[in-house]
Amino acid sequence: MRRKDREITEHQQLLEIMQRCRVCHLALNDEDGFPYILPLNFGVEDHGGTIRLYFHSALEGHKLELMRRDPRASFEMDTGHDLQYFEERGYCTYAYESVTGKGRIRFLPEEEKPKALQCLMDHYHPVQQEKHAWFNPAAIPRTVVYCLEVTSLTGKRKAPVQR
Repeated sequence: MRRKDREITEHQQLLEIMQRCRVCHLALNDEDGFPYILPLNFGVEDHGGTIRLYFHSALEGHKLELMRRDPRASFEMDTGHDLQYFEERGYCTYAYESVTGKGRIRFLPEEEKPKALQCLMDHYHPVQQEKHAWFNPAAIPRTVVYCLEVTSLTGKRKAPVQR
């Protein structure tokens, strides 16, 4: 990383940024040699120091074919966006926090799907008074659930410029 002063290396800080993000951009290896990138909803879990990202989809489609052919994937997510414009100086900058990484996709068996789907729900509907957001279990057999087990991770932060 060129700007070491912006690098985030602490595991807990990286996890906290990921928990604030709303979209994960997943990059897969397409058969034509170009990356196949798609924005996805996700859930994030720290499993004994290993971060797992959970996703879901329909039972068929191009991305599933790509994942089955090659389970390697990269991802990017970002948050804390703040465009700052300083008219008097003719200068603008952009504050943000981002996390990028890579890992391997694993398709979850039926018995692991409910917990992973609950993790997805909890990401977008925070648990309140120990009550999780409900989802219909009838959807589980009609849903593919997969996990990206993160093997490398890096983060970057550009703090807002003080005016």
